[in-house]
Amino acid sequence: MSDELRDYPYAYDRTHLVADIRHRHEALDAGDATGEKARVAGRVRTVRTHGKVAFADLEDATGRIQLFAQHAVLGDAGMAQFERVSVGDIVGAEGEIVMTRRGELSLKITGIETLAPCLRPMPDSWHGVSDVEVRYRQRYLDFIVNPQSRRAVSARADMNRIIRTYLEELGFVEVETPLLQPLAGGAIARPFVTHHNALDIDLYLRVAPELYLKRLLVAGFDKVFELNRSFRNEGISSQHNTEFTMLEAYEAYVDYDHTMSLVEGLVRTVVSGLTGTTSVDAVGTIIDFGAPFRRITMFDAIEECGGPSLARAWSNRDRAALEEAARAVGIRVLDGWPDGKVLMEIFESIAERKLIQPTYVTGMPKDVSPLAKDHRGIPGFTEHADLIVGGVEIAPVYSELNDPDEQRRRFEAQARARAAGDEEAALADDDFLEALAYGMPPAGGFGLGVDRLLTLLLDAGSLREVILFPTLKPES
Repeated sequence: MSDELRDYPYAYDRTHLVADIRHRHEALDAGDATGEKARVAGRVRTVRTHGKVAFADLEDATGRIQLFAQHAVLGDAGMAQFERVSVGDIVGAEGEIVMTRRGELSLKITGIETLAPCLRPMPDSWHGVSDVEVRYRQRYLDFIVNPQSRRAVSARADMNRIIRTYLEELGFVEVETPLLQPLAGGAIARPFVTHHNALDIDLYLRVAPELYLKRLLVAGFDKVFELNRSFRNEGISSQHNTEFTMLEAYEAYVDYDHTMSLVEGLVRTVVSGLTGTTSVDAVGTIIDFGAPFRRITMFDAIEECGGPSLARAWSNRDRAALEEAARAVGIRVLDGWPDGKVLMEIFESIAERKLIQPTYVTGMPKDVSPLAKDHRGIPGFTEHADLIVGGVEIAPVYSELNDPDEQRRRFEAQARARAAGDEEAALADDDFLEALAYGMPPAGGFGLGVDRLLTLLLDAGSLREVILFPTLKPES
């Protein structure tokens, strides 16, 4: 395009989307003309000139259609204008809907207008953007030329809709809780901290909405949920991003057995809604979401996956046996780690990645689960179950702790862990303890990792494939 002052129109009055044209006229015979006029707009993907005729493929958000230019229709000036169009330009075109003699549904144009020129060379349309770094850093290019990448956008929208419909039909109310919080509570995680200048106080980006949603249970709301953005100041990997989407929901007067069934139904509904089936080909195997989700203890999971029997060592508080088991799988036990942290590390090292079919690991050590009720069958454990699918934790499920005195003791234990160097230990929230003192009904709750489940269902391999603009280290 020449360097003269470019005109960027304010709008373009399009009358048709490509999908509408294709739906109504795909069955035309070769050489047919409809006599119907249309105005379309989108990005030019290819341009081909052949003397007195020329062609371009235009793509909008719904599909692609051929633009067919003839000198006999446009004349010298019109053809010259068409030939100035380049691959990547965003254009508006008007003309008659026809089927060419070669059987290509087309718009036989009577006019074309450049709405926004593409001032950079577009990636090869045939090979797309193959460089992983470029794909994530210039995601807009990835979406333009890699159709497979675009599926994450529509799949996420569908997933959110299915989640909302499922929960609302069960009587849950969608709510919004603060992103900026005076204390980062509700999860064991390292938070981001910022400063509020007007109030002269530090605030945290939330690591989870849990404690605010529980305040609503205190307030008398029986069923609440939030599709939320949460933030954790931790490492980035195929299963972790500093900013992520999570679903949290809480229901009064039920325990984690009920909530595990609720989550199972929700996940199965999401899977069938997105894929049309309950069996998904992912992580190199067929994952069956249609069968009842298995429930096993952490000790059983460790043994099934080739690890040692640790139930007796745990009940006897045999620290030496726990540390020996940890060293045997390459875990370096740090000073200050409580027994539950050691056991959790052993489980994650030995068993978690091997649990492929949907499995609830029913019970987590109290040391790493400060917000759940004591387990009714395993001393030192809580009624906190993790749903693991494809070797990845998808959803923790809880019988929620509602005893303010016990909650204070748990917070104090977390404070000791933080003083010993654990930056992920939970912070004590006195306002939440005050709310509990007014009485919170027994409740079940869960947090579903939306990004992780979507990654699994699309067999995408990495969260970065389903997060539209993942967190990246700045270019030097």
